[in-house]
Amino acid sequence: MTIASRTLWNALAALWIIAGSTACFAQADPASEPAVLAVAKVMPAVVNINTERVVRRTVRDPFEDFYAQFFGYNRIRPREIRQTLQSLGSGFIIDPAGYIVTNQHVVERAADLKIHVTTNDGKTYNAHYIAGDDKTDLAFIKIDAQTAFPFINLDNISPNLLGETVIVVGNAVGYGSSISRGVLSAAKRTITVDDVEYKDLVQTDAAINPGNSGGPVIDLSGRLVGIASAKMAFTPQGVPTQGLGFAIPAEVVRNSVDRFKKVALKQGKLKNQAAGVDSSISRVEKFFGMQLQDLSQELSDALGYLRGRGVLITAVEPDSPADNAGIERGMVIYRVDKTDVSSVRQVEQLLQSAGSGASVEFTVGLIRAGGQNQQPAPVSLMAR
Repeated sequence: MTIASRTLWNALAALWIIAGSTACFAQADPASEPAVLAVAKVMPAVVNINTERVVRRTVRDPFEDFYAQFFGYNRIRPREIRQTLQSLGSGFIIDPAGYIVTNQHVVERAADLKIHVTTNDGKTYNAHYIAGDDKTDLAFIKIDAQTAFPFINLDNISPNLLGETVIVVGNAVGYGSSISRGVLSAAKRTITVDDVEYKDLVQTDAAINPGNSGGPVIDLSGRLVGIASAKMAFTPQGVPTQGLGFAIPAEVVRNSVDRFKKVALKQGKLKNQAAGVDSSISRVEKFFGMQLQDLSQELSDALGYLRGRGVLITAVEPDSPADNAGIERGMVIYRVDKTDVSSVRQVEQLLQSAGSGASVEFTVGLIRAGGQNQQPAPVSLMAR
């Protein structure tokens, strides 16, 4: 090899090393890490839950028991005292109108129950209990506010594969916006807590601490793996354990939420309050099987959607005209027939004359502020 060719070879090798180093540095940018992006995606929908309940119990003075036993009478009647019990937990919003899923043991119903929800932006709201299930340890509550909230989509859940990276998000030991990371280490686990058996749980070695109960466990795409529910510190035989946390699978959560929504509909509580429209009687749902939500500035920013355009589709009824046309939750309606729309009320007004059998053209797609768009396209739906 001549000196010239050796010099050229060394120069090319140096350039290759520099290019490789630059690529490594670029890949090492923390802002582009999948875990960072996943947490940023779901964190706006995660809430801290503080419950307060008043219990009443009867107490006696021990001296009264003594008098009753040896002298056969009571000088003073037993007293009833009221005791306030507080508990902390986590939850997450599953609908823009402020519906939240959490653990039943976090918001267990009791006399004079008060529920306070603090969102990730530091705002605190009152909430009310809608439904719950002791067998699955899941509960459904709602924020008492007429505003739009970022939410975690239950339509696209994690496949829950052994070994996949998972992240626990929640209110660990009272600290908001806390996370821990691990892997999904087992599935179909059965545990017993206070003589109650919970089946088909997923297991993780990500740390689950007091206060995490009810919070989401997500994968690196930000999809729901499950709801953090319990950890095992000791085996039934008293042997210490490490890295054994359990979550209610996302599929069970989704099915339970569907049941809770039916309960809420029967109670007349399931309303799209953020838009001021009763979802049970809206024309767009009645005729086409879609539930809609205004895209506020806050919600648009949280979801990464372009501001000031369109109406968000928050739910699609199975086997409805919208479902059969391939329309999915999370898409945006930009136009009804030839009119651009930006509010649910506007859509309802445009559909006032629509009746069964009418054909309406919806322009549906997804325009994100940062790209990755799904080009809006017209879809003709026939009202049922």
